[in-house]
Amino acid sequence: QAEAWQLAQARRHFVVVTPTASGKTLCYNLPVLQTIAAEGGKALYLFPTKALAQDQVAELLELNRAGELGVRAYTFDGDTPGDARKAVRTRGDIVVSNPDMLHQAILPHHTKWAQFFENLRYVVLDEMHTYRGVFGSHVANLIRRLRRVLAFYGADPVFVFCSATIANPVELATRLLGDEVCAITRSGAPQGERRLLLWNPPVVNPDLGIRASARSQTNRIARLAVRSGFKSIVFARSRLMVEVLTKYLKDVFDADPRRPPRVAAYRGGYLPTQRRETERQLRHGSVDCVVSTSALELGVDIGALDVCVLNGYPGSIAATWQRLGRAGRRNRASLGVLVAGSEPLDQYIVRNPDFFLGASPEHARIDPDQLLVLLDHLRCAAFELPFVAGASFGSYTNVHELLEYLAAEGLLHREGDTWHWMTDAYPANAVSLRSVAEGNFVVIDQDRDGRQVIAEVDFSSAPETLYEGAIYMVQASPYQVERLDWEGRKAFVRPTRADYYTDAVVYTRLKILECFAERALPSARVAHGEVHLVKRFAGYKKIRYYTHENIGYGNIHLPDQEMHTSALWWELRPGELEQAFASRQQALDGFLGAAYAMHHIAALQSMSELSDIGRAVGDGDGRWFATQAANGRGQLRDLSGDELAPDHQGVFRPAVFLYDAYPGGIGLSEPLYRRQADVVRGALDMVRDCDCRFGCPACVGPVLASDEERGYSPRALAVVVLEHLLLGLSPPMVEV
Repeated sequence: QAEAWQLAQARRHFVVVTPTASGKTLCYNLPVLQTIAAEGGKALYLFPTKALAQDQVAELLELNRAGELGVRAYTFDGDTPGDARKAVRTRGDIVVSNPDMLHQAILPHHTKWAQFFENLRYVVLDEMHTYRGVFGSHVANLIRRLRRVLAFYGADPVFVFCSATIANPVELATRLLGDEVCAITRSGAPQGERRLLLWNPPVVNPDLGIRASARSQTNRIARLAVRSGFKSIVFARSRLMVEVLTKYLKDVFDADPRRPPRVAAYRGGYLPTQRRETERQLRHGSVDCVVSTSALELGVDIGALDVCVLNGYPGSIAATWQRLGRAGRRNRASLGVLVAGSEPLDQYIVRNPDFFLGASPEHARIDPDQLLVLLDHLRCAAFELPFVAGASFGSYTNVHELLEYLAAEGLLHREGDTWHWMTDAYPANAVSLRSVAEGNFVVIDQDRDGRQVIAEVDFSSAPETLYEGAIYMVQASPYQVERLDWEGRKAFVRPTRADYYTDAVVYTRLKILECFAERALPSARVAHGEVHLVKRFAGYKKIRYYTHENIGYGNIHLPDQEMHTSALWWELRPGELEQAFASRQQALDGFLGAAYAMHHIAALQSMSELSDIGRAVGDGDGRWFATQAANGRGQLRDLSGDELAPDHQGVFRPAVFLYDAYPGGIGLSEPLYRRQADVVRGALDMVRDCDCRFGCPACVGPVLASDEERGYSPRALAVVVLEHLLLGLSPPMVEV
């Protein structure tokens, strides 16, 4: 805090990187409050979520009352009433908002904020580590727009970043700001004793390497913690798993409806009032356990907790420590339990605890100059202020060509040396900072008060959660989707007593559009380039609670989702496939197993989350793609999703694809292409070193008992593929 004070007084930008509950907020609150008291300056606080913003305002009001400072701090978000917004703009000393509001409601109307911007002395961005990937790239361009508007009003504020521990805080802050940033990394905050338990579920089938599910073990540990009187939080990796675990715990602890609930769920998609009530209950200790997605990973004040249980590895070391840090705040002793799933990364972590405990947290990677993102924000920036010839956009200097392109598209008009926005369009509305497409879906309960909205779902999640027939859960209460209005972004549901939940089946096919670089190997070819990707939502499985058996199947009738992105891919040379495998079916099974292993190793090697990278097996021309059939074997499908026989294909050249899971790419596939040997070698080591006999979820994916009885080994087939891909990595790269 002393370091932060000195840097703030010297008008230096800085980033604070210290553990959870180490007093980061005072690092910026103290200099901000002093400046307001002494000079009457203003400050803008940006948090990634509305909950964090409201939490910060509550803390500021507490400081205000204690010090009798007279500072006016207001939130400005989507819930702020229209009649209150003018008061926030004109009277607020500290405005607490989020990037989405800055993007859509503040910068496009900057003339209404002129008085505020002219006196702005500090801009604070908390939870900086969340600004990674596509979201971080958008935020970097948003800051470019903000600084451009501030320069117009003659303001040059100090930027303060706060972050959980990541490997490259200075690099990330510098890329976000486009300017030099100092780092504060020493923490003097006291900490209570922390114990960490890595829990690997017991093996229930040694031959298949199948372990008890992480779900059942998490449920068991959470029940034990609550019965022992410990306040607990359980983190799950998906919204569906939050609801399933909440149902299991409520069946035990909230069976009597006359008593106050002891278990609550917390995730995105709930209405703000529901989330605020759960936060209040946690702070006051009126619930014993909350089950959450990553939504509670960030610094919302949820009181003092004793136990944190992670249902599976979150996907990054930084996120793991951030979640474990939610227990034991305020100097209390705490226990963190990581329950490993059957996925390869989970098993790698629990089998190599020294790697986990000693590993550096991940690098947060962003690409502010990614063309699609950059163009989106240039449109918004041109709407806000005209561009002058020779001007740069942050650190991006080659603006002229892009402005000429926008002029050719009819969006800008050049007059002398100045480009002006010339359409009636409002470009910020067409740009989402967080998702692939714009427009949330609302979930409407047709039985409650006529038609009441009970939840919201983002566009990218809707096809996998709101199809007709889906079971959608809110606070562990199941609803069945009766009708989906895709164009109107509405899902109509009714309560149901179904004894199952649903899981979507998604097919992915790829077509290579352009090869940027390739490398010729003795047995294979590896390349990097641009691909066209199509996701098809083929159907859904009905899975019974507790037993988790598949009891049925339904169709999904939704449009395909398409995008262009960057990818790298491997394929065997002509002739190698026939020599290496007895049949095309064996080759297909080997490629699917190899892709499974390579996908997980690629996430580890690129220090990204598994969801940031996608995998697929196909022919590269988009004629067919491969999936795992109900019998566990590889299955070819054509453009319509119909089944094909491998032996009936004239040309059979399967390829493993790893692709950036965002439109236009976010810069993950190119570094992986440069580290191709590490990816293949890591996957080969993981598959070879696995304890199973024929294949399992920890190496190549699930293997059926019938295959194991016949001695059929997808694991051995995957090893053959990986060995051929690894041969002769010394030849030089050939640019195409």
